[in-house]
Amino acid sequence: MIGDSHPCFIIAEIGQNHQGDVEIVAMVENVTLLLFCHEQYWELKKYAAERNIFSMAVEFLHELDVPFFKVASCDTYNFPYLETTAKIGRPMVITGGMQSMEMMRRVYKTVKEKHQKEFPDIPIGYSWHEKGIYITVAAVAMGAKVVERHVTLDKTLKGNDHEASLEPSELAELVRAIRLVEMAMGSPVEQTLPCEKNCHDKSVVAKGAILKGTVLSLDMLAVKVGEYPSRGHAETGGLIKVVSISICNDLSLPDFPCC
Repeated sequence: MIGDSHPCFIIAEIGQNHQGDVEIVAMVENVTLLLFCHEQYWELKKYAAERNIFSMAVEFLHELDVPFFKVASCDTYNFPYLETTAKIGRPMVITGGMQSMEMMRRVYKTVKEKHQKEFPDIPIGYSWHEKGIYITVAAVAMGAKVVERHVTLDKTLKGNDHEASLEPSELAELVRAIRLVEMAMGSPVEQTLPCEKNCHDKSVVAKGAILKGTVLSLDMLAVKVGEYPSRGHAETGGLIKVVSISICNDLSLPDFPCC
């Protein structure tokens, strides 16, 4: 689901922008659940599941069967908490905001030792509060497999997080830009696809009609791209190979491939 050849996983972080109102949360897709009572969590989890929306939160919500746990940057160095969460065995997204590389190495070692399953080579993600979407898109181009941006329904609402968050139209623009960049980056497997061969391969052709028995010379020949893929590929020196060959059959336009 995350990493390898999978598309970048995009998280819309509500944070505290819900204003304590469950109805606001219900207007946003792919949510992180924060600061609600037990009954409200169940209500939101049901709402998300009915709409095929991933929701996630801290480890005490294991009973809600969340697909993975999100560890906020304020708990990155809470190693007893990390150990307890890792032992549950669910995937974890650990935020490294304002943490040193030394700290993140300790976090990785702790989680890897305590996780019940063999840890793969962990995917790296990006989470920040910059204005606009371009830096986030650049992070995906550099290899980020998860991105998280805070979202709000209105930047002018009261609170210290709304102004630095994306409104729905900006979030939609971010998703489109990320998917476009992923398409441009292509597959990690370097190969020529069958649909590309017609515009890649070249054929040696006659410039005009040639009678049977004619000995070919360079001035009779040309190379065309993608005209006759069924005749094969004109490799380096292909023109030279057919020079001085005697034609066995008449070649008339437009049926003039020579090889």
